[in-house]
Amino acid sequence: MFKLISATPSPYARKVRIALAEKGLQFELLTEVPWDSTTSTPLYNPLEKLPVLLLPDGSSVYESSYILQYLELKHPDVPLLPDDIDGKLAARKLEVLCDGVCDAIVLSLFEKMRAEGGSPEWLARQRRKIEGGIAEMAKIVGSRTWAVGDRFSLGDIAVGTAVGYLSVRFQEMDWRTTYPNLAAFGDRLGERPSFRDTVPYAQTISDKVI
Repeated sequence: MFKLISATPSPYARKVRIALAEKGLQFELLTEVPWDSTTSTPLYNPLEKLPVLLLPDGSSVYESSYILQYLELKHPDVPLLPDDIDGKLAARKLEVLCDGVCDAIVLSLFEKMRAEGGSPEWLARQRRKIEGGIAEMAKIVGSRTWAVGDRFSLGDIAVGTAVGYLSVRFQEMDWRTTYPNLAAFGDRLGERPSFRDTVPYAQTISDKVI
């Protein structure tokens, strides 16, 4: 059985949890705070980042995008990428976009921990990335049922986890009013069991980070 080292607010780990559930793959969830000295993350990922997928033979697969590629190639049943090349590329592009939004949120979160609230210029740059990314997500999704093609895919996972992360870590942005179609899209995805079972929430970081 797989084991997945995860953090409760992480959109990257949530993507993998959703993919495992959608593919019907059994796994044991190991929840950690990767910033604390008690984490086991460095034992399995030299980059000390989550998520980490531990394989039955004791080896590890890390970085969410690569884990998802691993699962798609090793467990192709219940595919999470479209059949056609253009569809696959469109889903991957959405993943890059949504990961970039989440990256900017993380950078903002830790910058705000600095003395006097961090650099206004740095925070403004990250906010531009977030706003631009959300606008592009909304443009791509539009009023579609699915983000890419005619069935659930990695594109939906990417968008759904990104907007879910906004609700946890960037509540000051009222994106739902600005992009009602995107909000409705996220709400529909939130009704799927794989999304309901992985709703993100904040963790307490005990160790000093900044």
